[in-house]
Amino acid sequence: MSVLEALCVPAELSARVPAEQRAPGRGRDDVRLMVSRGTEVSHHTFRELPGQLRAGDVLVVNTSTTLAAAVTGRLGADGGGEKVVVHFSTRGEDGRWAVELREPDGSGSTRPRPGGPEGTVVRLPGGPALGGAARLVLTEPLAPGAARLWWARVDTPVPALLARYGRPIRYGYTERDQPLSAYQTVFALPSPDGAGSAEMPSAGRPFTARLVAELVSRGIRFAPLTLHTGVASAEAHEPPYPERFEVPATTARLVNAARAGSREGSRNESPAGRRRATGGRVIAVGTTAVRALESAAADGDEVRAASGWTDLVVTPARGVRVVDGLLTGLHEPRASHLLMLEAIAGRAALHRAYTEAVQERYLWHEFGDVHLLLPEEEPH
Repeated sequence: MSVLEALCVPAELSARVPAEQRAPGRGRDDVRLMVSRGTEVSHHTFRELPGQLRAGDVLVVNTSTTLAAAVTGRLGADGGGEKVVVHFSTRGEDGRWAVELREPDGSGSTRPRPGGPEGTVVRLPGGPALGGAARLVLTEPLAPGAARLWWARVDTPVPALLARYGRPIRYGYTERDQPLSAYQTVFALPSPDGAGSAEMPSAGRPFTARLVAELVSRGIRFAPLTLHTGVASAEAHEPPYPERFEVPATTARLVNAARAGSREGSRNESPAGRRRATGGRVIAVGTTAVRALESAAADGDEVRAASGWTDLVVTPARGVRVVDGLLTGLHEPRASHLLMLEAIAGRAALHRAYTEAVQERYLWHEFGDVHLLLPEEEPH
C-alpha cells in the first residue's frame, strides 16, 4: 500500500489536454517542475531543468515509440455482439498479444469490463490484406487469477492493424482524442519489428529538441534504453506485468563511468575531489527507465548490456542500486509506481512533495506537470 493513500487529488487537477493546447504560443515544455532534494521542495518551470542539473549528470531516457494501441471491435464470431475497445498491451514471444477489453463510455473514452472468458471472439477491422475483418480470440489470462489482461491470438499482423485502424489509448480524465503525435516523445525511435509502448513513456514528453541541446551544451549526457510499456491499470493500480526491455552496451558504459567517477570523487578529500563528487548522478527519465536500468544491474551495482523481459518491481524493501534520481509525472495516490518513488526518495520526502503538489495545484497524468527527485544536498 502507498504512503499517500489518504491524499485526495481533486479531479480538476487532471491535465485534460496537452500543455501546447492550453493557450496560444505554448509548447510542450510549458509545464511546471517540482524539485525534491530530500524533504526540501522547490517549484520551477520545466524550462529551468538545466539549472537543476549539473555537468556530468546522466539522463537515462526511454526511446520506445507509442503505438496507436486502441481499436474498436464487436464481440462474437460474426461481429454482431456488443461494441468493445481492445487495448493491445504487449506482444509475447509466441506471437500472441496481451490485451484488455473495455466498454465505450459514450464520451469517446472507455470504462473497465470483466475480462474473458476463454474463447471470447472479437471481430476487428483489418483482416486479410487489411481489407476485411480480423478475428481476435482470448486464450488465457495473462497471469493466474488475473481478470483484466488476457493473452489473445489475432489472425492478422497487429502492427499493420494498429497503424491503419488504431488510435492512442485515452482515459476519461482527458477532454478529447489526440493525434498519435501528441503521445510521442522527442526520444522515440521506431522499432524495426513494429513493437512499441501501449501507453506513452510520459516523463519524456516535455523535452524539446532545443532543451535537449541546451542540456548537452551544459555537460549533461543522455543514455538511451528501451522498455515497451504495457497497458496501465488506470483504475486497479496493479503492479506492472513483465515487459520487454533493452539496455545497450553504450548506455551501460555511460552509467558505470558516471558512477565510478562519483565514487572516486567521494573518496578523495581534496577540493578537486569534492568537486568531482558533485557530478555523475544517474537520473532516470520515467519509471520505465528505472525498471529497465535496475533490471540490467540485477546481479550487483554494475550495469550490463541486457535485453529480454523484466518482471522487476522496485519497492522500498528492494531499493535501487544504480539510480540516484528520477524525473517523473505525478502518480495517483494508490498507484503502485509510488513504491518506486519511495525507494528512491524515501517516505518523508515523497509525502512532503505530494502534499505540496496538491496545495500548489500541480496537474496530474500524462499531459501534466513533472517531479524531479534528487538526492539530498550534502553541505560542503
